[in-house]
Amino acid sequence: GGMLTSVEDLVESNFLIEHADLYTSKTSGFWIGIYRNVNGQLLWQDNSALDFVNWGEGQPSGDKLAFCVELSAATGNWSVLPCSSQKGFICKKPKNARKDKVSGHLNMWILLTLVLIILLGVGFMIYFSLKMKTGSGTGREARRGSRQLEYSRTLTAGDNGSDATNDKEKNEHSVV
Repeated sequence: GGMLTSVEDLVESNFLIEHADLYTSKTSGFWIGIYRNVNGQLLWQDNSALDFVNWGEGQPSGDKLAFCVELSAATGNWSVLPCSSQKGFICKKPKNARKDKVSGHLNMWILLTLVLIILLGVGFMIYFSLKMKTGSGTGREARRGSRQLEYSRTLTAGDNGSDATNDKEKNEHSVV
């Protein structure tokens, strides 16, 4: 959102005067965002310091800033008026409003990415800790080794030397 405008320098003041002049037929002036804080200090509504002023002659007089400040559409000078006066108003958005929105989206994506990385890390930790508990890596190697041992025992138990020659002789007799 916006708030009543602050006028930071002569360039901005001239810009407002140029555009306010277009509306002189509709209003004699526009409210701008000056106020007096509890310490009596003049500030803009966006809390920036009042470094530039364009007061009309004799303005502000005394302690009248309990009232509102008008930018004259005809001259561009500022004057203090009762806030009940019918005036237009000039608002502006903070300069960093767009940056804050973009920054907020960027922060959201960074946060989302970090959450996904953490979840993936936790998932891998759980997976590997379960794998270590079941001993599936060393168990496979032990089972493979025991199968090879069983296979070699069967080969050596059935291989007496004479069995192979007996089988060969049987085959030769049956061929003839």
